[in-house]
Amino acid sequence: MFNVGDKVVYPMHGAGTIDSIDKKNILDEEVEYINISMPGGVKVMVPSNQASKQGLRNIISQDEVEKVFCVLETDETEMSDNWNKRYRDNMDKMKSGDIYEIADVVRNLSFKQKEKGLSTGEKKMLNNAKQILVSELVLVENASNAEIEKLVENKIDVSYKENRANEGIENEINTRNIVNKFIPFNAEGTGTSQQ
Repeated sequence: MFNVGDKVVYPMHGAGTIDSIDKKNILDEEVEYINISMPGGVKVMVPSNQASKQGLRNIISQDEVEKVFCVLETDETEMSDNWNKRYRDNMDKMKSGDIYEIADVVRNLSFKQKEKGLSTGEKKMLNNAKQILVSELVLVENASNAEIEKLVENKIDVSYKENRANEGIENEINTRNIVNKFIPFNAEGTGTSQQ
């Protein structure tokens, strides 16, 4: 059961605060609605009897914030190379309303953007996922949007550098091994020709 003043998350919209719970008469039937104020002055009305089915939930606890940051700090999870499938998979994660899944989308798409860039659709998805993630962390941490955005970006940047730096070293070693296999070097370090 939700109460006025509760901080909640509504999938695909982000986190907000319940302003009121009102009854409205619709088609001669009294329906109770939960009214939520979202960031940017957006108001959302959710029928009380549909709230849990639509994924409305309380924001995470302070203890769970570290777990969200752990998701941002790990290497990207495997994603399909097929743009359509990747987009659908990420959209399903966002629709779940699960903050860890949303953090996964933010990290994965951020990595992909740094490596190759993103299509217009995936850029929009990344921005939406970030907005949803940040809106919840702002309420949990009682911080400003700018502070949380900067923190999220820093976590992703550090993770990208750590995970991609190791990958770069492995690629360099593999390349060197391949070169040595085809161009043998003698002890003095000069190439020897094979007859």
